[in-house]
Amino acid sequence: MAINRTNIADHLLEYQLTIVGKTIEEAKKDDMWYFNWTLTTAQHEEFKKYAIPLLKKVFKFNTQKAKQTFSWFDLQFGLRIKD
Repeated sequence: MAINRTNIADHLLEYQLTIVGKTIEEAKKDDMWYFNWTLTTAQHEEFKKYAIPLLKKVFKFNTQKAKQTFSWFDLQFGLRIKD
C-alpha cells in the first residue's frame, strides 16, 4: 500500500513499533504500551532519519516544516527514550 497523507501517521507508528520489535496488535492489547515500551537514543535517531524525509516527500514540506511535523508526531505518539 502506498504511503499518502491519509495513512502516514499509521505508517510512522508501525515503523516506530517495528524498531522495538512490537506491532499495532500488541499495542491494542496493552493499555500501558506507551509507558512499557521505550526507544534508545540511537533507535530514536534512526526513526527520525526515516520520518523526516518521508514527511518531506508525502506533504512536499521543506526541511523545517518536516522537522516541526515530526516533533508534533513524536510528542503525540512517540515512544519514550531510555538508554
